[in-house]
Amino acid sequence: MSDLLGLEEAQRQLLALAPVLPVERVAVEAMLGRYCAEDIRAARTQPAADLSAMDGYALAPGEGPWRLIGESRAGAPFSKTLAAGQCVRISTGAMLPEGADRVLLQEDAEVRDGAIRASDMPPPGRDIRKRGFDFATGDLLLARGTCITPARMALLLAGGHGMAAARRRVRIAVLDSGDELASDPANCLPHQIPASNGAMIAAMIAPWGCDVQRLGPIGDDMTALAGALAAAEEADILITSGGASVGDHDLIKPALAAWGAETAFWKVAIKPGKPLLVARRGAQVILGLPGNPVSSFVTAFLFALPLVRAALGDPSPLPRSVTMRAGAMLPAAGKRREFLRAVSEDGSVSHAGAQDSSALATLAAADCLIDRPAGAPAAAPGDPVPVLYLRNG
Repeated sequence: MSDLLGLEEAQRQLLALAPVLPVERVAVEAMLGRYCAEDIRAARTQPAADLSAMDGYALAPGEGPWRLIGESRAGAPFSKTLAAGQCVRISTGAMLPEGADRVLLQEDAEVRDGAIRASDMPPPGRDIRKRGFDFATGDLLLARGTCITPARMALLLAGGHGMAAARRRVRIAVLDSGDELASDPANCLPHQIPASNGAMIAAMIAPWGCDVQRLGPIGDDMTALAGALAAAEEADILITSGGASVGDHDLIKPALAAWGAETAFWKVAIKPGKPLLVARRGAQVILGLPGNPVSSFVTAFLFALPLVRAALGDPSPLPRSVTMRAGAMLPAAGKRREFLRAVSEDGSVSHAGAQDSSALATLAAADCLIDRPAGAPAAAPGDPVPVLYLRNG
């Protein structure tokens, strides 16, 4: 095992190779899944004026009754100043007119002979969203390295930003290889398996700020692999699946070497996913994943997604571990660090079924991975275990 890298060291070495992409101005509405390349401060105050938080009546100070003299609607404010004994009808989100100091809820108002009386008198300031209570001009909205979610997109737009700085979209080529792969899953001979890894890896990457190029499936042939690699010339990151092990027909390593790539490291002390390959060709990073679909998924989760996030500017791109209770007995771990496909429920976690590296049904049922350190003793139900949730982000 001494020739195998540990997980954290392998991740550290990989992330050190992450491509440094140029920063560009991007429409905020196109930034979903990308990261702020600079601190972003509010260009306006929200709300820009005192607003009503409810439907009702904006009242001038006093005990009432109040004479109704107009209306303030969202987008159509009442333009005059209220004098003593006056009020206006007001809707949720409408500007509070000058001279008003509270809002009387619609259900607490008595309307009689053109006058408004309060059945439940509100105190001053009731149901008013004060100017700037959300944020004010110059406030920090999002720090550099923050991932843009739908809510954060809305925050930037509300803060007066139609454009923001982000790193250029990552150009990724995904290549799956192997003579056994059938490109048409509906027409698969007994000695073949449907090609699924390329689609799976591309789908894992898709939610982030990437442009994904699919290559393959490619057979175990040096000429065919050379052609596929040539098509990936412009990619920032090339992700291959299959052909990175030690068999006579595992040709990814020699094909990459012939292409001019230099291996950074090969093999990591994890299960599944031992035959992981990392190489570099100029500024291009190459990540060779195992061909077994579960191994390919787990290594994409532990390595490919963090690499993509690091290239996009995520300051903490690695998956985060949480502690849960074992829901069933877990056997002692072997010589390599193991990641068991598992299902979580009510704070506990249990393995999802067969842990073979080709068992896609188990992978599809899992929502997390149980992280079992090398040599870990058996865990009894209720024992704490580290868990990685299988979700993007």
